[in-house]
Amino acid sequence: MDFYSSALKLKDETIAHRRWLHQNAEVGLDMPLAKKYIKEQLAAVGIQPADCGFGVTATIGSGKPVILLRADMDALPMAEESGESFASCNNAAHTCGHDFHAAMLLTAAKLLKEKEAELKGTVKLMFQPAEETFEGSRNMIENGILENPAVDAALAFHVMPGRMPIGIYMYNSSDAMMLSADGFRIDIKGKGGHGAYPNLAVDPIQIAVQTHIALQTLISREADPEMKCILTVGKLHSGNAANIIPDSAVMEGTLRTNDTKEREMLVRRITEVAQSVAKTFGGSATVTSLSAVAPLICNKAVAEDMAAFIGELSITALTPMPNIKANASEDFAEIAAKVPSAMIYLSAGFMDDRGDFSAHNPKVRCNEDVCPIGAAAYAHCAARWLEEYGKKAP
Repeated sequence: MDFYSSALKLKDETIAHRRWLHQNAEVGLDMPLAKKYIKEQLAAVGIQPADCGFGVTATIGSGKPVILLRADMDALPMAEESGESFASCNNAAHTCGHDFHAAMLLTAAKLLKEKEAELKGTVKLMFQPAEETFEGSRNMIENGILENPAVDAALAFHVMPGRMPIGIYMYNSSDAMMLSADGFRIDIKGKGGHGAYPNLAVDPIQIAVQTHIALQTLISREADPEMKCILTVGKLHSGNAANIIPDSAVMEGTLRTNDTKEREMLVRRITEVAQSVAKTFGGSATVTSLSAVAPLICNKAVAEDMAAFIGELSITALTPMPNIKANASEDFAEIAAKVPSAMIYLSAGFMDDRGDFSAHNPKVRCNEDVCPIGAAAYAHCAARWLEEYGKKAP
């Protein structure tokens, strides 16, 4: 099955999918526009879609084994500054490339449907919302994405912008590929008052500042320096006027690590430190978990098989890059914790100034030449894994 030649013929169609999803960007769990579009495109090629929680699923082929192909499809809550003619109009922006993932999987589904009679098992599709908020995988797992039929392995791709040529594929089969993500919110209560009489108030801004410093000390003085541990406070809000000490402050941040033991210790210590600092200065603090995603650890055999299958594609520019590690987090880890899985990065950058911006930057641009590569890789890896796993299965 020469999926790449077929994917090249559908390049314009894949780009059209990508641009529609890009221009109609949505965030979070509830993505009615994307769901409707995905369902319509699947139905148009003879695939019967179904809701799975807030996401969409479908199957191609029949019987065992079963491989899951996952594509996230949500955007970020930010304004786009890419200058593209198809830029988002929805106060949301696809600055992480999830529009590519969904578009490539739509084309892969079409390619696999055309070869359905030749498949040695079942391909299960997973179009997932809310990856950016780390809710989507869990929602679809809770609604049965890994069941009926039961999934034996899973594969996901993620495009990578930046200054890099098209054709690089990156994977990790040895240890944590991406870090855990524990989002937290700290609500600090003080006592409001006049800015001229701070002695009569309890300043929540002062508590927030001291808390931020103390949290960073967890990383520099308590975390094992042999492990990767990152704590970032990205939101701090309090007050409305320069001469008023407010009653409260809110902090939100993330903890990321590649080690389960360090993760458990640091999650516990965030609460202990926040409460202790607030009490020291006369206030109080409540810590709420916003997300909890484990490190992404790919299955060695699945990751190496998928990397080898990609190498079989008739693309001269393909270059493997093993043992990749990223500080970012990915809720595909929820899938990988339950079934043998692999995630692979596909370069989608430019070797000129169009590649100067990274993911999550409002000016980021991605190279659409990756579209047929990703579509072919989804389809070829799925078909080849079914073929090889079927031979090994008892």
